[in-house]
Amino acid sequence: MTRLAGVATWILLAAGLAAQSVGWRQAAPGYRFEFPRDHASHPDFKVEWWYYTGNVAAADGRRFGYQVTFFRIGVEPAPVNPSRWAVRDLFMAHLAITDIGRRRFQFAERLNRAGPGWAGADLARYRVWNEDWEAGLDPDGAHRLRAAGGDIGIDLRLQEGKPPVDQGIDGVSRKGREAGNAAHYYSLTRMPTAGSLLVGGERIEVQGTSWMDHEFGRSFLETGQDGWNWFALQLDDGTDVMVYEFVRSDGRRDIHSAGSHVDARGRPRPLGVDEFSIEPGERWQSARSGGSYPIAWRVRVPGEGLDLDVRAAIADQELVTERSGGVTYWEGAVIVEGRRRQGTVALALHGLRKKEPFADRERLRGLDLGDHDGQPFQGRHLV
Repeated sequence: MTRLAGVATWILLAAGLAAQSVGWRQAAPGYRFEFPRDHASHPDFKVEWWYYTGNVAAADGRRFGYQVTFFRIGVEPAPVNPSRWAVRDLFMAHLAITDIGRRRFQFAERLNRAGPGWAGADLARYRVWNEDWEAGLDPDGAHRLRAAGGDIGIDLRLQEGKPPVDQGIDGVSRKGREAGNAAHYYSLTRMPTAGSLLVGGERIEVQGTSWMDHEFGRSFLETGQDGWNWFALQLDDGTDVMVYEFVRSDGRRDIHSAGSHVDARGRPRPLGVDEFSIEPGERWQSARSGGSYPIAWRVRVPGEGLDLDVRAAIADQELVTERSGGVTYWEGAVIVEGRRRQGTVALALHGLRKKEPFADRERLRGLDLGDHDGQPFQGRHLV
């Protein structure tokens, strides 16, 4: 049996920020997550993001992938200028919807300073917003997502489903060898989802399943790291799998690559760098950016008996974010077939962040997102 899944590609927003991290808190071992406290913002850390992706379907069988992400990027931990216009943080947000049946992908974006309430993230309760886009908790604890741009939008309620999963060791997800290059990272891996999408101006009631990632720390790509690939997969037997790999400039996998396997009862098992593999296959080249992206992959987790074939449902799912950093990346819905030992499994969610070219490297440098060699860049997050 085959199901739709989502797949994503994104650049690590904090790439190259090591030299600009003075005054910001570092992720340290021994951190213990508490909820709902840790859904809210952590402004002492330089980089933070709230990442929602999912697959939903209408009553008539139409299927969609979606992503909405809110980013906070620290600029100056304690601005000298007391004005509300002083830039302590930048807030960026991306929204994307894939209409599988009509083979159409659309996205929207936002970039703001806090200013007079334009964007922000609460500390005492979970609410993050960028103009009229927002994510937060309803009084009953459900996650509420609202965002619209052009003729696409989402208005969704997500139940938490399984308990949050600590995606690290002793509260820390290491990103490299350098001191402080780490984050506190947790996931909600299977979130029952209902609400509506706006697709091509049409309001459509949908139901499905989502995945949430929330990270806060000082993550960046070190010298020799070209980027990372990321998958988050929900299987029909109730288990969930997340794997990511940092890819080095010489093509080898970085030793800080990792993942997790979560059983149907919500019990996680960490996966080390040698416990999974990601093998790219067919590629697609963008006429807009010239970037070349894999659109097929083989993902294996031998210890869990998993052998999965992943293929993009639509080849062209590239975002060119000219108004929010100038970063170009691929992210979209996929179709997955695979096996767990002798049984066939079908996947219901998303994942991979793969090769990304930069649309404008000089603009990227200006936003303090790193300096690389100009080659297509393997990066980080959807569908």
